[in-house]
Amino acid sequence: MTLSRSLSALALCCSVLALASCQTAPPPVIAPPASFIPLGVNAPYLNGDVIGGKRARAAKMKAAGIKPLTAAGAASYSSILETELRRQTAGIGLDVIRLQHGILIRIPAAFTFTSGSAVVNPQFDATLLEIARTVKSQNQSYVDVLAHTDTSGTPQVNQSLSDKRAAAVATFLSKHGVARGRIASKGYGESAPLYASDVTEEQKAANRRVEIRLVPYM
Repeated sequence: MTLSRSLSALALCCSVLALASCQTAPPPVIAPPASFIPLGVNAPYLNGDVIGGKRARAAKMKAAGIKPLTAAGAASYSSILETELRRQTAGIGLDVIRLQHGILIRIPAAFTFTSGSAVVNPQFDATLLEIARTVKSQNQSYVDVLAHTDTSGTPQVNQSLSDKRAAAVATFLSKHGVARGRIASKGYGESAPLYASDVTEEQKAANRRVEIRLVPYM
């Protein structure tokens, strides 16, 4: 009798386990990659006109003695530039993203600035210097430097900080050979986040970033 009850209990346990194994586990939550862009590569702030408008910027490019690209030349130029930038930044946490009309280098702000500061970290000088050398040698593009913050602090403080950070990176590029006539900078504050919720530290860190947009000069 005891053996029969034990066998019955064992059969019941096996049935419960079998039923449980048939239940579908919820899919894991997968965070978007670091290169995630809201609205895809069609994000308006990335694919609008260059900072200050192409007419005014083109006049500065011409004054700097830079020749415009043809439509066919622009495609080849962008491919060469993208390949070189990917080679330089492989494995160090930067993203090189192909846009509709250019290339974007996305740099986490933790690489470039300490919290609340607009002074470029000396530890990042070597990497930024390599980027500057490539941008200098491939000189037929507009260079837009864009800076962003998370939502910590007031919008006014964040806007001011992002303006200063964008200007600091632009100054670095200029000091290391990139023609000043090619460069413009703009801070976006907290207005163009990668993660709209901005709740976790990972999301905040992703939203704090500097971007260098290279648009062929045509």
